[in-house]
Amino acid sequence: MPDARDPAADLRQIAFLLERSREPTYRVRAFRTAASVVEGLDPAEVASRAQAETLKELSGIGEKTARCITESLNGEEPAYLRRLLAIDEEPMDEATAALRAALRGDCHTHSDWSDGGSPIVEMAAAARALGHDYIVLTDHSPRLTVANGLSAERLEQQLDVVAELNAGYAAEGGTPFRILTGIEVDILDDGTLDQKPSLLARLDVVVASVHSKLRMPATEMTPRMIAAIANPHTDILGHCTGRMITGGRGTRAESDFDAELVFAACEQMGVAVEINSRFERLDPPKRLLRLAVEMGCLTSIDTDAHAPGQLAWQRNGCERAVDCEVPVETVVNSWRLDDLLAWTADHSVRP
Repeated sequence: MPDARDPAADLRQIAFLLERSREPTYRVRAFRTAASVVEGLDPAEVASRAQAETLKELSGIGEKTARCITESLNGEEPAYLRRLLAIDEEPMDEATAALRAALRGDCHTHSDWSDGGSPIVEMAAAARALGHDYIVLTDHSPRLTVANGLSAERLEQQLDVVAELNAGYAAEGGTPFRILTGIEVDILDDGTLDQKPSLLARLDVVVASVHSKLRMPATEMTPRMIAAIANPHTDILGHCTGRMITGGRGTRAESDFDAELVFAACEQMGVAVEINSRFERLDPPKRLLRLAVEMGCLTSIDTDAHAPGQLAWQRNGCERAVDCEVPVETVVNSWRLDDLLAWTADHSVRP
């Protein structure tokens, strides 16, 4: 009989693949919940229940997840997992694959500390599985109450959690991995940033985004964005137009601003323009991304992931970057970690 597989790992891979394919959240949650149940039990009890066919008596495990656990323990790749792998993503074209391979991390991600669906450690594990060297944790700032934005006190607590996790990764040895501290900070109406400057100064990466009054006239939105870009703590301008092109929250038109002035400020201040890879955003539109490239802006190809499987959406941004002829050397998350951190500390420093 073949050796048993890790049933929790198989369940989590299924959840990842479902999430990547934008399957309903309840379906993803079922597999991730079952994985947590298995991890919390003595392996002998799991094996005994699988043999006695009583796994479904456990809260959080249903018929499909019980079948997957049993197949894993029997040393078989679960049939559900095999089906998902068989309908894996279409292959990337050569240029997109090369750009995706060049990326070393993701500079815009969320955890369940704000409006993400998974703990920090699960987001980090998924990033490592994708081959990332680092992931930047950028939960929301306090004004975005609908997203459970982090107060200064909660952000400081998160920094302690991240430091502890990073100490564990360092102790493992082998291939290095690191969670970078960060925030997606709201750009307030006057262009100031929604967090204490002293706390922003402690973070590795600051993504600044507009989330409110998106229909503000261009005469007000343009100076608002430029003021945020000029803030010495801002490293990346997040989803610059704020548009929504699909998804459960409906659609939303682009914000109105003078893109030439905004991108000129980004180029002058060394702030990267985010290429947001979320299906509902794909922001900026290609015409504006081409303009940013023409104006010499740095970019960052990010997922804005709110769940582990969404970290695989980076290919969307890579496809758009290739279409718009974004030079790989201007993509900040293609840089080595030391080079990225040198740049966030001083935007005049480039590898």
